[in-house]
Amino acid sequence: MYVNDSIWLLAAGDAARYWFIVLRVQAGIADRDQAMRAGFSRRQIAHRLRTGVWQRVHPGVYATFSGPLSREARLWAAVRRAGEGAMVSHQTAAEVQEIIDKPSGYSIHITVPHRRRPAERKSIRGVVVHRSDQSQAEFVGPAKLPRTRIEDTVLDLVAAARTFDHGYAWIGRAVSRELVTVSGLRAVLATRRRIRWRKWLTDALEESPDGVHSALELRYVRDVERAHGLPKSQHQARRQLNGKVHYKDNWYADYGIAVEIDGPAYHQNEQVQADKDRDNANLAMDDVKTFRFGPVAVTERACETAAMVAVTLQRHGWQGAPRRCRRRGCALSRLAE
Repeated sequence: MYVNDSIWLLAAGDAARYWFIVLRVQAGIADRDQAMRAGFSRRQIAHRLRTGVWQRVHPGVYATFSGPLSREARLWAAVRRAGEGAMVSHQTAAEVQEIIDKPSGYSIHITVPHRRRPAERKSIRGVVVHRSDQSQAEFVGPAKLPRTRIEDTVLDLVAAARTFDHGYAWIGRAVSRELVTVSGLRAVLATRRRIRWRKWLTDALEESPDGVHSALELRYVRDVERAHGLPKSQHQARRQLNGKVHYKDNWYADYGIAVEIDGPAYHQNEQVQADKDRDNANLAMDDVKTFRFGPVAVTERACETAAMVAVTLQRHGWQGAPRRCRRRGCALSRLAE
């Protein structure tokens, strides 16, 4: 005979309180060890599974209710199955931390400490298990789903992206939503021993000490302008328009073309709209053509950016011709065709 759950809970004292907390925190999910710690025997667990009072989500992990599982319950089930040190990460952490608005794909992403032996990487249906010591846990207390620090979430997503363009989009999204700061990302990046596109990321997140020549601005000059034989622009050029002084990152005075380079911090405040208003006013007053490029445009897409600027310069009177740089598949080859 099995004791009714409600009677057992009343009689169990501290075990009952422990069980109540586990179920409340973990959205009704518990693993075998937790159930046995609360006083359930293996026979009692088996009986509840057999009669449908509980349901098995993963081996050794149970939903203590019948019916469909909530998203939170599924995440807790994956974490409990993954074991010691497990935390949601990558797209799943982005979901929990509201970098994205809804679940991304079917798989749940979990990170466990690298010290865990490969044999301990349980095969979990619908779950991708990563092993890493680079991503640290966010301090959320014992009552919330374990997850990677939001800065680590962003950098994990960058590292897993197919291209730097896709990776940088995660930075732009998190920064624009004011969930991370550029300085916070820069600090965590410095602690990572391994990460893809480290140099590009470092330049994208670097703040210039004097506010004049950022790493991204220097990349434009070196990898876009000089590498492709474009005319030399004036840097931080001072212009006066409608009684106000403006500075252009790169100004091609003879052709009425300006190139502005925007880092991730650009999206953290009202500067975006202010700059759009200024560019529109400039266009209305003196027909200035303004390009606004981000980190991807001066790193991964430097050749495409050079081709775009070159064509515009030629349309505005430049008699020269751009040249291909040393990168394989430089976009200037297509422009020449």
